[in-house]
Amino acid sequence: MKFFNIFFVFAVMAAAASCAKVSPVTEGPESSSPEETEPAYLPGEVVLKFDESLSGLLDEAGITDGPATRSGVSTVDELLDVIDGYQLERVFPVSKASEDKTRAAGLHLWYVVRFSEDENVEDVVKKLSALGEVQTAAPVLTIKKAYDGKVIPFTSPLMTRLGENDEDLLKWQWNLQNNGPADYNLNSDVSSETVDGYPFGGASAKDKFIQGNDIGWTAARNICKGDPSIIVAVLDEGVCLSHPDLVNSLWTNEGEIEYSHEDNDGNGYAGDIHGYDFLNGRGEITWDAVGDTGHGTHCAGVIAATNGNGGVSSIAGPDNNALETTGVRIMSCQIFSGNKASNTVSLARAIKYATDNGAVVLQCSFGYTSGAANPYEYGTGYRDADEWEYASPLEKAAMDYFIHNAGSENGPVKGGIPVFASGNEYAPMAGFPGAYDGCISVAAVAGDFTPSTYTNYGTYTKISAPGGDQDYYYDYKETNGDRGAVGCILSTVPEHVSASGYGYMEGTSMACPHVSGVVALGLSYAAQQHRHFSADEFIDLLLSKESVTPLTNEVLSGDKFYYKWQVDVEPLIRATRMTLSSYRNNMGSGVVNAAKFLNNIQNAGVEMMFPNIYINVGSSVTVNPRAYLDGTSFQVTVNDPSVATVGAAGASEGTATVSTDGNLVFFGLKSGSTTATIGSQTFAITVRSGESGSDWL
Repeated sequence: MKFFNIFFVFAVMAAAASCAKVSPVTEGPESSSPEETEPAYLPGEVVLKFDESLSGLLDEAGITDGPATRSGVSTVDELLDVIDGYQLERVFPVSKASEDKTRAAGLHLWYVVRFSEDENVEDVVKKLSALGEVQTAAPVLTIKKAYDGKVIPFTSPLMTRLGENDEDLLKWQWNLQNNGPADYNLNSDVSSETVDGYPFGGASAKDKFIQGNDIGWTAARNICKGDPSIIVAVLDEGVCLSHPDLVNSLWTNEGEIEYSHEDNDGNGYAGDIHGYDFLNGRGEITWDAVGDTGHGTHCAGVIAATNGNGGVSSIAGPDNNALETTGVRIMSCQIFSGNKASNTVSLARAIKYATDNGAVVLQCSFGYTSGAANPYEYGTGYRDADEWEYASPLEKAAMDYFIHNAGSENGPVKGGIPVFASGNEYAPMAGFPGAYDGCISVAAVAGDFTPSTYTNYGTYTKISAPGGDQDYYYDYKETNGDRGAVGCILSTVPEHVSASGYGYMEGTSMACPHVSGVVALGLSYAAQQHRHFSADEFIDLLLSKESVTPLTNEVLSGDKFYYKWQVDVEPLIRATRMTLSSYRNNMGSGVVNAAKFLNNIQNAGVEMMFPNIYINVGSSVTVNPRAYLDGTSFQVTVNDPSVATVGAAGASEGTATVSTDGNLVFFGLKSGSTTATIGSQTFAITVRSGESGSDWL
C-alpha cells in the first residue's frame, strides 16, 4: 500500500484576488472518483487570523477558553451578525505551559468561525477578508485518504505466539537486514517469464534482493538502542495501543487521567494519555473503525516496535531486556478515522499538540499530489511553497511552529524535524507539505536499491529509504497468499487487518517511517552522547554524503520492468519500462543509513553543558543530571545556600550527592544569584519573582 494522499475536489474560490484559494485535485492512483469524495471544504466553517493589534480585545472578550458568540471586535461582530447562528472558537486551545510560545508565534490569533450551512463559504471568506481587522481568511479544507488501504496479511505458522527473539520475522525484514535472495523462497524459473515481449523485471529474481542493501540496522543497534526521552508523533490513523509489539513504545502523558473528560494537566486537551483523536475531539485513540487500514500502526512498528520479543524488529524501539531505559516513544496524533474525511483544522491542531507535548519528530506518511504529476491521472497539485501557503495558510503556520519551537536548548535538538512521504504518482517532484523548507521528503527504493516503481523523485526530494514494491517483485514465488509480498515492508498492524498482528504494505508511506526512525535513533544517540544540534544542523548531517548509502550510476543504469495493473481484475496487466538513468541525482542524497549517521553524530554539534537554572522565589526546578553528564553519582555544591538549595527527593541542603537514578531539585529561597558546581562544571542559579525555565546556551 502506498502513502496517504490528501485529496481535494477542485474548487475556485469566488473571493477577492488577495484571498482567492484554489484547492488542487489530488486524486491518487487508488483514490475514488471526484463524485464520490467529500466536498472541497467544510460547509458552515471558515478559519481566520485576526490582526495582532486585536490581541488584547480578544482576551477581554473572554473567547480564549471555548466557543463564543461574539468576538469583541465591533466591525467583525457587525458583519457576523448577518450570518445565521455564528460561533467563534480559538483554533488552538490554551495550554498553560506553552501559551507564551503560542502568542509569540501569533497562533492565538487563529479562530474557527461557524455559521449556517445555508451561507455560501466563498462569500463569507470574501467578506471577512475585506475587513482591516482580519489578516487572512480561508475555508476549512477537507482531507481525504486516497488509497484502498490494502494490507497483505502475514500468515506464517511461525506467528502462533510471541517468542523470545525476533529472528523468525527478521528474515522477512530485508529493509533492516538484507541477507540477499536466499531468505525469500525464490522461484528461479519464473524469471524467464515475458510480458508483452519483455522479460519481466529486467533482471532475474535472485538479483532483486542484494545482500547489504538495507538501512544499516544491525550495526546501528549495536551503537544505540533508542532513548525514551525522544518522542515521535505519528500523524495518521490511530496507532493500535494494545498491540503487544507496541505497548512498551507508547508515549504517556503522566499528568493526564485516562478517559477523563477534564483537562487535568492544563494542556488544552482532556484524557490525552497516549495522544489525541483530533478528528473526533477526544482523548481516546481508535484504530478499528470501518475503513481503518492499520496504516498508523504499521508506520509506528517500523519506527519503534519492541525488539527481541518474538515480533518484528524496529529501528528505534525498546530492547526487550531493558524496556524502560531503551527505545523512543510513539505519540499517536490521530487525524484519520475510518472513512471519515479529516480537515486542515484537525491537522494543524495535531502539529501544534505534538510540538507542545514534547515530540521532536513528526512522522507524516501523507501529502498532496505532486505538482508535476500527470493531471489527467492524478489531478493538479501544488507546484511550490507559495501555492501551498496560499491554499492552506493555517497548515503552514502550524508547521512553522513545529519547525521552530519543538525541542529544547537543553536537549539534543532545538527545533522540530518533520518527515514526509514524497508521493506515489511516478512524478519528478515531491509533494507538499514535505517539499517545504525544513521538512524531509522521502522517496522509496526496492531491495536492490533501484527506485520503487511508483515513487516520486526529483525536485524537493531529500533522501530515499526502503518502501517496497509489490509490482516489481511479482515474479517471486507465491508467499503468504500474495505474490510479491516479500518485496514489501513487514510491520505491525491491528488484528482486524491481519489476525497475526503483522502485515505487508508498500509505498513512500513505508519509506517515510524508516527516515523518522533513523532520525529518532540519531537523536537518542545525541542525547546519550550529550551532543546538541539545531534542527537544521541535524538534518544537514542526516543528508550528508557521509551519512547515506549512495545510489551509484551502476545501480541506476539500463531499464527496469514491472507489472502495472490496468484494472483490478487479473490478468489484465502490462509490463512497464522504467529508464533508471532518469533517477540519477534525483533520489535525494542517497539511501538512509543508520550506522553511518550514528557514527557521524559523535563529533558533531556542540557538547551539552549543565544548564543555568532560573527559579521563582518559593518554587523549585527539577533537572535530570544524566542528560548532561556521565557517571554513577553527582555531587552538587551551591556557593550561597541562602539564595537557593539543591537536593534529591525534596532535600534542601547546600550540598547533595545524587545517584544516576534520581533528579536534582533546586529550591529558590530569595531573590538573587549564585553559582554552583557539579563535577568539574560551574553553572549559575538565578532566583527572581516571576522567572522560570533554564537555558544552557
